[in-house]
Amino acid sequence: MNWKETALAHAKEQDPKESCGLLLNIKGKHKYFPCNNLSLSNYQCFILDPIDYIKADNTGEIVGIVHSHPITPPIASQADMVSCEQSGLVWYIVNPKTETWGEYEPCGFKPPLRGREWVWGVQDCWSLVRDWYKEEKNIILKDWVRPTTLEEFNKNPMFEECAKETGFKVLEKNEKLENGDLLFMSIFEKGMNHVAIFLDGDVLHHLTDRLSCKEPYSNWLQKCTGKRLRYDA
Repeated sequence: MNWKETALAHAKEQDPKESCGLLLNIKGKHKYFPCNNLSLSNYQCFILDPIDYIKADNTGEIVGIVHSHPITPPIASQADMVSCEQSGLVWYIVNPKTETWGEYEPCGFKPPLRGREWVWGVQDCWSLVRDWYKEEKNIILKDWVRPTTLEEFNKNPMFEECAKETGFKVLEKNEKLENGDLLFMSIFEKGMNHVAIFLDGDVLHHLTDRLSCKEPYSNWLQKCTGKRLRYDA
């Protein structure tokens, strides 16, 4: 079998969960290396097991990333395009039911600040903050490594412990908010598990399973706010 037949068989085996794997160049031949998907979601995304990535890298040259879209056409999603840019590799997508293929190559894609899809660790509230600071202030903030799942993160949110090292200081109660200040919030959890950007009396943020948006800094959001911070590096 060629590598696409092997990848398709893997996708059918994993259906309805997304399959994922790596395309390797081994002595001039392309071979598919199946990987474990660590995502808890059945079909919305994949998290390629880093142990499998290391094994694949020791087996051959990684030249592509392969995954399946069990319920949608094999067209790169917004999150796929973002991750593809970060990987610098060609992405191949297969639908196990229609047995159709698609591919996407890095081309400089940048997701919009508003209306982007939410995907944990790829396009979430911290990703939005990083992209806004890079686009609006030409400041590159550290992309902190999140736990594998959102559930793990919510048990021990990392924003407070990472703020100072990222260049932010906590505002005093008498200091007024300015555009670009960060708001650490507790959204349906005990710890501060969400971050928003203050802009002209509104907030730009990306809540779980919603599109990123700018909305009024309402009384509810103010009650959810635990800390206000300003970039001071």
